[in-house]
Amino acid sequence: MLLAIHGGAGDRRPSKKHIETIRKALHVGFARMQEGCDALTAVIEAIAVLEDSALFNAGAGAVLQLDGIRRLDASVMEGFGLKAGSVIGLEGIRNPIRAARLVLDLPHVMLTNIGARRIADANHLAPLGPSSEDEIARIDKIKRSNREEVKLYGQYFSTVGAVARDRDGNLAAGASTGGIRAMLPGRVGDTPIIGAGTYADNKLGAVTCTGTGEHIIRIGLAKEICMNIRNESPGKAVQRSLKRIVSIGGMAGVIFLPAKGSAVILHSTKYMAYGHIDNRKIVSNYAFNKV
Repeated sequence: MLLAIHGGAGDRRPSKKHIETIRKALHVGFARMQEGCDALTAVIEAIAVLEDSALFNAGAGAVLQLDGIRRLDASVMEGFGLKAGSVIGLEGIRNPIRAARLVLDLPHVMLTNIGARRIADANHLAPLGPSSEDEIARIDKIKRSNREEVKLYGQYFSTVGAVARDRDGNLAAGASTGGIRAMLPGRVGDTPIIGAGTYADNKLGAVTCTGTGEHIIRIGLAKEICMNIRNESPGKAVQRSLKRIVSIGGMAGVIFLPAKGSAVILHSTKYMAYGHIDNRKIVSNYAFNKV
């Protein structure tokens, strides 16, 4: 069994508290697998810890869009039956990863706010609290300075994600985000798009991504890495695709968990908050192998 988590990638070094929270999420998710739950459950429970922490750009900590509203995206996928669930622009719900899990059991794969909110409310998912005055003031400041918006975009992409392999060898992947601070309402990044920010297939591997969503979407990063694995090692498969992202002007961080063996963590940014846990040890850090 193995569970790996990221808390985003970028130019700003994650704090000690970020890393401690990742370790907590690892313990929570891995404990569920030890209890007999599947990889999908471990991924969801781990990501929910990060959403609840308010330290990351996901769930309670999600940034405001340009109109002062939080709209959250999330996705999950399991590698045995290739079932997936995704929510886009979900408003008012604290744990969009749990909403994505509910969608996975529906005939659909992806729901936008209206449908996703109805599903979330029907299942009594926890609400998201109101925005603070400081957050609203910061949005007003960004509106007055396009240069600051660009600076914030380049600092940190604190999308959260996780991949897991359970005792039966089944894989799962998931991701959750609040998008980009002060982004235009209606913008969608890679996180809720299956094959771009998230992908899992027992025969190939499980992937969760973070970075410049538009670039990740354009090459279908998560699925491309899984296809690369047919012809090369996991490390080379991830490296090849990250170099492609860089070549078109993007930045990204990736966790790839193959069907067998250890997780691969690579990023083209300066830092990437990350941790993994298995039956032997837990490892966490703010930077690993840079492309």
